[in-house]
This record gives sequence, structure tokens and C-alpha cells, in this order.
Amino acid sequence: MQIGNLTFGPRPLFLAPMEDVTDISFRYICKGFGAELMFTEFISSDGLIRDAAKTIAKMRLYDYERPIGIQIYGHLPDAMVEAAVRAEAAGPDLIDINFGCPVNKIARRGAGSGMMREPDKMVEITRRVVEAVKLPVTVKTRLGWDEDSKIIVPLAERLQDAGISALTIHGRTRCQLYKGEADWTLIGEVKNNPRMRIPIIGNGDITSPEKAKEAFDRYGVDAVMIGRASFGHPWIFREIRHYLDTGELLPPMTVAQRVELAKRHLTKSLEVKGPKVGILEMRRHLSCYFKGLDNFKETRLKLVTLTDPDELFATLDYINENWQ
Repeated sequence: MQIGNLTFGPRPLFLAPMEDVTDISFRYICKGFGAELMFTEFISSDGLIRDAAKTIAKMRLYDYERPIGIQIYGHLPDAMVEAAVRAEAAGPDLIDINFGCPVNKIARRGAGSGMMREPDKMVEITRRVVEAVKLPVTVKTRLGWDEDSKIIVPLAERLQDAGISALTIHGRTRCQLYKGEADWTLIGEVKNNPRMRIPIIGNGDITSPEKAKEAFDRYGVDAVMIGRASFGHPWIFREIRHYLDTGELLPPMTVAQRVELAKRHLTKSLEVKGPKVGILEMRRHLSCYFKGLDNFKETRLKLVTLTDPDELFATLDYINENWQ
């Protein structure tokens, strides 16, 4: 499979961009488990143009992450073009345009999946971004705004004609948010449209190796993108790859293995963000690594309230000693 000048092996697995999740330390962990293409958290075109420090920081990239894309969002064509040029200067392997985020503060102002109500503007922004940068440009979007406006099949052709190198489709409408089940039938229809020449990447409810295999076998997508299922479970990439290659399921991660993983993740977060921010932004991850453990409430509370790195590492050791 080819995206611009990037070559991937058969049935590749990508990490979806997720705000407040896919930061540097989480990408480091997912890469180790086999994520073949990753993206930054999505970046506001307005924030990038204003040189907002937090926005600029999201574009810090490392060679071990490659290939990696910077994802931008916005609703103003000129701002999106300028943001794309600035993002390109940060040295990613591709630029991705977010036309899929469904949260109110973004979609209601016409950005993210709010653009599904303005397909002409979506195509204009896409075309102008493609013309403004030398890197491959990809798009991530949804089926439509609501059940009565699932426009993805003709829209995919228009986005391809605007010059994108690949298209990722989340199998829900904007109004669904993340409720209900993702509808892969339209993703398959786009992929099997004889006019489509670019890779089609399927996204939505890839929560197990079996579902990933079905996405490839039944709908014919070129790659699958995994988002929420990787949160607290980044080893899902290894599980899926093993199943695709062998037809066998790996045994579940032991508590000891999860403790070791949490330590590695925490160490990387402290390294790149320092103790204050590194601990604060790890809280959402640490407790999720230990979902399902019995009598864990008090220990979970420590994981999300402690501020001293040594105390956090000691708590992880305590988990290892007391839950097997």
C-alpha cells in the first residue's frame, strides 16, 4: 500500500489521532507495539497561526515515530492553508486534514465534522492545502452529518479529485458522535467504487483482532485505523498483527506486563514533559492500564492523585506485588 512516497506492507495498522491521548509518550508506546502510521493530536489552524505555545508543542516529532502525520483542523480556507505550510515546516511525513471530529465546540463552528454540512467548502480547503504543500495530504472524515445526509460515496470521489493521497473514513455520522455501531457498509462501498484509486482506511469500532480481520476481508479496506480501543490497551496493535499473520490470539497481558508497560510510559512522559505536566497527563492512562482488577478503587485513586514520581512508581510496584 502506498500513500504518496510512503510504502506500507499488507494490511497495515494505523493509530488514530486523539486529542489529549496521542501525545509523544503514548505514540512512543504504540510504535513499540507495531502502529505503522501515527498522527499528532489534532492541531487548530487558528492556534498555529497565533503561535500558541501549546499548539506548537504538539508538532514536536521524533525520528523513531516515523512515518508520522500532523493533523490540522479549521473552517477558514486561508487559515488552513497557512497552517498546512507551517505544519509542513515541522518535518512530518504527511499532512492530514481533520473533517471528522464531532465534538460540539469544533463541529458547531463548522470545523471537523461540521464541514460535512459544507462539502463544497471542504473540497475547496482540501484542494488549496494540496496545492500549498509538497507532502502527501490525507483526509479523515465521517459518513455525513446525520442519517439523512450520508454523502461519503460521492464526496470521496471529489476529495480524491482534489488531490489527496489517502482517505480515512469513520463509520458514523457527526450526529452519532461515538454512539451506536460504526457502519462499515458505506466504507466498503467507497473502497469498491471503481473510480477510487487512492487507499481507503477504515475506522470505527476496531476493538479486537477479529474485527480488524473482518474489516480487511469483508470490506476490502487498505488499512485500518484504531482509536479509542488503543486507550489503556496499546498492545492491541501487536494482538491484531499476530492474529492477521497466524490466525491465533495472543494470551492476555499479565498484571506484571501491564505494570512494566505503565512504568515505561510514565518514564517517557516524565522525560519529554517534566514531572508536573508529565504526571498530570499520565493520569488518564495509568488507571486505564488496570481496568478489570478487583478491589482496585483505592489504588486507582492513588494513580490519579499522586504528584511525586517515586510514589507513583512505588504504587506500580505495589500493584505488581498484590494483583496477579
